Amino acid sequence: MSSVQMTRSDSILDVVDEMQHRIAARAYDMFKSHGIAWGDAWEDWFAAEREVIRKPAVELSEEDGSYTVLASLAGVDPKRLHVSIAPQDLAITAEDAHTHIAKARQVHECDFRAGSVFRSIHFPRPVDLNRATAELHDGMLTVKAPIVPEAASKRLDVNVA
Repeated sequence: MSSVQMTRSDSILDVVDEMQHRIAARAYDMFKSHGIAWGDAWEDWFAAEREVIRKPAVELSEEDGSYTVLASLAGVDPKRLHVSIAPQDLAITAEDAHTHIAKARQVHECDFRAGSVFRSIHFPRPVDLNRATAELHDGMLTVKAPIVPEAASKRLDVNVA
């Protein structure tokens, strides 16, 4: 079992913003490859997103006052994996590499691809950042995040006149 680097912050917006910039740059390159002819911008965006990032399968569950996030990350090096956690959000990122080592052999089929792994998850209720943990074991990332008790969570009461 490998411990995973985890950053605790108020927001994962910087992580999401950086990934969106990478997707936007690739979508723009696709737009230029069409001869800068207007077409379907959404089609370019979604094609760029599929090319730039790989979204791992995830499961978010709640039990005994804690959330558990499972993410399938087979083949991802724990040293390249990063988890960012905020009171209501989680971001999983990694740079995944795949190369063909032996030049003498001929590869007939390969579905592996290098690139960025990215997935964000929203927690329904705020979590305790200081007690959250992340571990990678047999290609499965497990993040455990205790839910902040209702009495301790910040609430805003609004009086409507």
